[in-house]
Amino acid sequence: MKVLIQRVLNASVTVDGEVISSIDKGMLLFVCFEKGDSEDSLQKCVEKISKLRIFDDENGRLHFNIQEVGGKILSVSQFTLSWDGTGGHRPSFENSEIPQLARLRYALLNKMFRDQGLEVSEGRFGADMKVSLVNDGPVTFMLQF
Repeated sequence: MKVLIQRVLNASVTVDGEVISSIDKGMLLFVCFEKGDSEDSLQKCVEKISKLRIFDDENGRLHFNIQEVGGKILSVSQFTLSWDGTGGHRPSFENSEIPQLARLRYALLNKMFRDQGLEVSEGRFGADMKVSLVNDGPVTFMLQF
């Protein structure tokens, strides 16, 4: 499981010309499920990201987590993160989880974040999405579970 995290001032997802989700201050998560991921991976992900101190204090130091700043999450499924960059010039996604299982894990992950008291907006799994954002910093992290 891979998650690309971007600290944002705002972000939105558009499908077929319609904005389906948007947030103000918070985290934009691009989430990729890979073969072999487990529910334990999801739990570790939620635990790590909900406590991740990537928001500035009054001195500009990364000190606060998303809950402490009242931030929101915009979660977007992103199977293309499964490619590791090796091989030729055409990306291969053979490490990606099958769509049916990835869809279930995506829904469970977002539920687990909500169970932590976080407000979560979502992209549309499997859709052709247009993602807009204002990266704050820029602050971006790549995590693997």
